[in-house]
Amino acid sequence: MLRSSAAEARFRVQAPNSTPRAITVVALDAAAQQIVRRLAAAGWNHATFFIAADDTLAGLDGRTTTVADQVRATDLVVLVAGPGGNAGAASVIGQACSLRRVMTTGFVVGAAAASQTAVSKTLAQLRPWSLMVVIADSDEYIDDMLTALRA
Repeated sequence: MLRSSAAEARFRVQAPNSTPRAITVVALDAAAQQIVRRLAAAGWNHATFFIAADDTLAGLDGRTTTVADQVRATDLVVLVAGPGGNAGAASVIGQACSLRRVMTTGFVVGAAAASQTAVSKTLAQLRPWSLMVVIADSDEYIDDMLTALRA
């Protein structure tokens, strides 16, 4: 077993992160809307949930905001799309995130039951704008990721 010296230990962060991440979760297509609504119902502390509509975002609470305004208020954007769907809003959101250096993660949900062609179509829309893309066999993977980020 390796042990750290006192000199090495002084470089470790001794306190938890005091500023929680502000996370925005966006459904890019109809398939993702159902999953994003289910996630929102779980009551996350530092996450907001939207449905993409061109360059605006429709909140599940009925309010709307521009992509630019929402990106200014967040640390991480999670893009959710189903295979073969229309994830075209990923480019508008991704460009706004790139300008502000906001991290992005893309999820392709429902991939287990989809064709390779459908998954590839969605990946082609998400990949240029996501720092990380996950092809999720189970929709619960997104829950686990948000939990890990302490949303």
